[in-house]
Amino acid sequence: MLKKLSCGLVAALTISVSATAAAADVKNISGAGSTFIYPIFAKWADTYHKNTGVKLNYQSIGSGGGIRQIEAKTVDFGASDAPMKPEQLEKQGLIQFPMVMGGVIPCVNLPGIKAGELKLDGTTLADIFMGKIKEWDAKEIQALNPGVKLPHRSITVVHRADGSGTTWIFTNYLTKVSKTWAEKVGNDKAVQWPTGVGAKGNEAVANYVERIKGGIGYVELAYVLQNHMTYVDLKNKAGKYVAPTLDTLQSAAANADWADAKGYYMVLTDQPGDTSWPITGATFVLMHKQPKEAAVSQAAMKFFDWSYRKGAGMAKELQYVPIPMNVVEMIEKSWNQEVKDGGKAVWNGSMAAK
Repeated sequence: MLKKLSCGLVAALTISVSATAAAADVKNISGAGSTFIYPIFAKWADTYHKNTGVKLNYQSIGSGGGIRQIEAKTVDFGASDAPMKPEQLEKQGLIQFPMVMGGVIPCVNLPGIKAGELKLDGTTLADIFMGKIKEWDAKEIQALNPGVKLPHRSITVVHRADGSGTTWIFTNYLTKVSKTWAEKVGNDKAVQWPTGVGAKGNEAVANYVERIKGGIGYVELAYVLQNHMTYVDLKNKAGKYVAPTLDTLQSAAANADWADAKGYYMVLTDQPGDTSWPITGATFVLMHKQPKEAAVSQAAMKFFDWSYRKGAGMAKELQYVPIPMNVVEMIEKSWNQEVKDGGKAVWNGSMAAK
């Protein structure tokens, strides 16, 4: 089992990938970005280490940092929960592809309130994060929770302080369900928060919420599970209250039509369906079409390929939704077509045949 995640501001992850003959001399691979994907990267790495010889230093610094580092060519790949648009990819000479899908979960620290006992809808959640609703026993919250004894306690919003794909997914959802949020705050990896305290990374947000009585924050589901946090049930687009589970994430993810998504650009928030979790998204890997070191890029793709094909069960254990195999085939075809070294494809597809 994966050990409880560190709550440090920056988590450095060393993972190992097996070298193929074409990349036999590669000893180090570097990546940076999403904290959303860090728990499953760690799980995959722990298992994959048994067949390794190559180390990958993954800096869990947030999606914004990952995008900046891959654009600056200081890492071999970036990871972002905020997908880049096709024109942005073209400008930077990048490809992007989804690695895994997961959920962003509102969590609270309210003594006496159990996980799933508190229910919120999108409008109320947005008003809380705007600072319009200031107390936990406010009439707007009580109306959604008849029979629940809510404490008379001030609300402390905990949000990301760094450029974050988790924030991008969360604010994308709030923009869809609240006209006021859309007009006054908007959707981005970093926004001007109307209220609250900031923390860098999913780890730190989870830590802050655990320490602050009356706190509410948003983190990826694996952090909720690892830290035994009190999650909130949300009303979805169909008007049903749902809990954040693998089944409700899969229900939302089922709406993804990756074949029609140019550059794999896909947004999965506020999807239809009675059982769909409303704040669902994907983490995307970013790589250069013309890498500085072809062997290193190939070694990284070998690890991603293994993760898709051998790591799906581990992803489900942490409540991530694996990428379907038909989509994996599409992704690896795009590797072959787009990632070149001197006109020759870097990806040889050798793992796919095994």
